[in-house]
Amino acid sequence: MPLHDLIGYLAAALTTCSFLPQALHTFRTRDVSGISLGMYSTFTLGVALWLAYGVALAAWPIVVANAITLALAGAILGMKLRYGARCRA
Repeated sequence: MPLHDLIGYLAAALTTCSFLPQALHTFRTRDVSGISLGMYSTFTLGVALWLAYGVALAAWPIVVANAITLALAGAILGMKLRYGARCRA
């Protein structure tokens, strides 16, 4: 494996794993009060575009990382949309 791919996979693993604590906490507590809807909406769209970019280039470190990150960010965004109204009530 070329060094640049190894660096890409390592970077992808680290940045993707950074979402796990937030996702697990959100799934367990359903507390989304500290999550910004605007930020997560924009971030999730950005990750989707990075995924499309990776697919277009066949850059597998980008594809793998962003597919996983999109799933996690999308789940957190979905919980914000679903449970966010309860926090405001």
